[in-house]
Amino acid sequence: MMKQISVLVFLSFFIARFYAEAQTEYKYGLKPTGYDAYLRSVIANPDKRLVDLEKFIPGVVLDIRYATTNNFTGEQIYDQPKAYARKPVAEALKSVQADLNNKGLGIKIFDAYRPYRATVKFYEVYGDTTYVASPYRGSRHNRGCAIDMTLIDLQTGVELKMPTGYDAFTKQAWPSTPIADPETRKNREVLISAMEKHGFRVNSSEWWHFDFQGWKKYEVLDIDFERLEQ
Repeated sequence: MMKQISVLVFLSFFIARFYAEAQTEYKYGLKPTGYDAYLRSVIANPDKRLVDLEKFIPGVVLDIRYATTNNFTGEQIYDQPKAYARKPVAEALKSVQADLNNKGLGIKIFDAYRPYRATVKFYEVYGDTTYVASPYRGSRHNRGCAIDMTLIDLQTGVELKMPTGYDAFTKQAWPSTPIADPETRKNREVLISAMEKHGFRVNSSEWWHFDFQGWKKYEVLDIDFERLEQ
């Protein structure tokens, strides 16, 4: 009898914990796609595969800030410094890199695919949806269709001068904000032009954030990088 009671208590605790975690993760009414459903979607449509950008794009540089404490939250959000994107996004970005290389420039990526739970975290830390995505809708990053990036000089590896640093939540980061410095203005124009040529559109409040055309065709995902490497 005591053994049965212990089992029931354990099950009750497990169910309560599972329910509490589910409520925490999905309390905004959006239920993202998990790993198993993602695998099924890739079988049905290979374009939905998340591609490891570091392996796919020759010479691309990663500076994944959310795998460190050097970001606006002050916390490490990712366990690994990885950058993934849907297959058509990766292919387009590879073409951007090739074009930039001809100009002596290259891509540095700050963030790409972002698990939905990170978007929830960002919203609860900052709250202003001018600069962080709403958890009620999810982010283009959650769909594997957004890239946060800048340009580097291929010879030195140094970042080109831009209007602000990454994740600077100010009007100076808006791509429409006038810039007096000609070098900074030119660098921003080169970046935006290179991305637009291959199907990306700059975010209205972040010069570093680019969304890929057709992002609505892809589901919001909540899959850790560790699972994607399996």
